Amino acid sequence: MYVSEMTNSGAKEPKTISIVIPVYQGNLTLSTLISEISQVRDTMKSKFSSQFLIDEVILVDDFSQDGSSKLIHELSTHHDWITPIWLSRNYGQHAATLAGMSSSRCEWVVTMDEDGQHAPEDIFKLLQVAENTKAELVYAEFGDISSHRNWRNKFSQLAKLIAMKILLPKQMKRFSSFRLIDGELARTVSAYAGNGVYLDVALTWVVDNIETCKIASRPELRQRSGYSFRTLLSHFWRLVLSSGTRPLRAVTFLGVGSSALAIVGGLVVVYRRVANEIPVAGWTSMTVIVLFFSGLILLALGILAEYLGIVVRTVIGKPLYVIRSSPRIDLRKEVQK
Repeated sequence: MYVSEMTNSGAKEPKTISIVIPVYQGNLTLSTLISEISQVRDTMKSKFSSQFLIDEVILVDDFSQDGSSKLIHELSTHHDWITPIWLSRNYGQHAATLAGMSSSRCEWVVTMDEDGQHAPEDIFKLLQVAENTKAELVYAEFGDISSHRNWRNKFSQLAKLIAMKILLPKQMKRFSSFRLIDGELARTVSAYAGNGVYLDVALTWVVDNIETCKIASRPELRQRSGYSFRTLLSHFWRLVLSSGTRPLRAVTFLGVGSSALAIVGGLVVVYRRVANEIPVAGWTSMTVIVLFFSGLILLALGILAEYLGIVVRTVIGKPLYVIRSSPRIDLRKEVQK
């Protein structure tokens, strides 16, 4: 096992960082990215006066077919701070990221893409925000990504707008795949999250203090993005399904509202019939019956949705509680005072 270069030096032991990189078709970009990370490791030793150290980089091979597996093996042989993980088949970015997080062992975990769009030197900025705010999760907030096609940018903006306004908790201001996570909480999420759960939704289960850090975007190192429209749509649909009971709760409110409207509408129709404003025979009774039973059906669906919500929370792996080894929330309150 790789041992930190500074552990036995007699100096104050630094806070260690694990970088998790899910790799799929990254043969053209991975070497450049690792070279940049290596430079950041050297810079970090002096810039932060040994307060932080990138102790390991975990490369998770998501069953690549372009020679990435061989490249990962060569990089892990050349650098003793690189840990390879081989998945048995292609599981997708979120599953690969969770696999890397579960194998991490440091105090902080950074997740980033292998396409080079995330600059390793920006880890400094994420750490600075975490230290200043005592945040347990810091997301990189990017500007416009000009290297992508216009339709993809519009779709991503729309999907994130729906997620932020409807699906995700209020403390989630922005989200991206470039994250800094408290290591203990990262490993907790990887242990609890079930199949098909959107990673950023799972993080809200155990993290309360979430911050963002504005970072300038840069183009990918490869010309063609690894995500098709179908893949992006699949990610968004997973976000909807794993957002918990919020979509189901909407069915409940719809059922209650429809039932109330059915009662009001029925009274209005009966009144108009008594006042001889409805000349067609049978129209009143038919309308009242349709409104009443439509509202009753939607109300019943809302009740079923509440029971289904309990099942959903259990199946997707949402924990009832999480025990921490240190009271970081107390430290956060002291900073706010």
